[in-house]
Amino acid sequence: MSDTKRIWRRLFTPVVLISAWQGLASAGVVNPDFVGSPYGVAASLYDLATTGDLGWHLAVSLWRALFGLAVGAAAGLLFGVIVGLSQRGEDFLDSTLQAVRTLPLLGLIPLFILWFGLGETPRILLIALGSFFPIYVNVFKGIRGVDVRLIELARSYRLSRLRLLYDIVLPAALPSALVGLRYAIGIAWLCLVVAEQVNATSGLGYVIIQANQLGQTSVIIMALAIYAVVGVLADSVVRLIERRALRWQRAFQGA
Repeated sequence: MSDTKRIWRRLFTPVVLISAWQGLASAGVVNPDFVGSPYGVAASLYDLATTGDLGWHLAVSLWRALFGLAVGAAAGLLFGVIVGLSQRGEDFLDSTLQAVRTLPLLGLIPLFILWFGLGETPRILLIALGSFFPIYVNVFKGIRGVDVRLIELARSYRLSRLRLLYDIVLPAALPSALVGLRYAIGIAWLCLVVAEQVNATSGLGYVIIQANQLGQTSVIIMALAIYAVVGVLADSVVRLIERRALRWQRAFQGA
């Protein structure tokens, strides 16, 4: 099936839902003051875009999300490799990290504010912590899921530990690591929404707070829609990386 047909099929459901939403709002079946309408959302998008406010708030949100995701992903990759390759690393670190993973992220916000103040640091750390664990868990799982026969074969050829890691372990763990990255992106966006509603003066979360205080439902839905669109685009980028990086992997693609 051509890529064009798949794109149209992916767009079909969102277009139908948006059309039905606008139809119900126009017919008065639903109250636009409470649920908005596609036309109202588009009008709010145009108003904020023409004043330049939307570009500024979106840029701030993207910076926070990317910075926090980069910090969390790098740390998750590092600890995942350490714990995955070493039984001693697992014994010393994994139980503690798993205990931290079970803590509710939202419950840490007051502590982060107490420890780091009301600046950008607690927001970035919240996003980083949220994106750390999907990477860590999936990298650890991917490394421990490597076929032991491949390891034995590499040792029989007397490969160094560095070559073993580079040629055998990391390629075999890459599919799980990319799955972890997709989860991390979603959690990073979720943490961003929360982080930007805590004493923020910029970002899409701040736009939502201001719109809520003014009763601007269309603006709230517009900001949430932007979160959703950017999240889908980011996930699509990772899926493209998956297809290119895992071309050697023959897997079922659906019937």
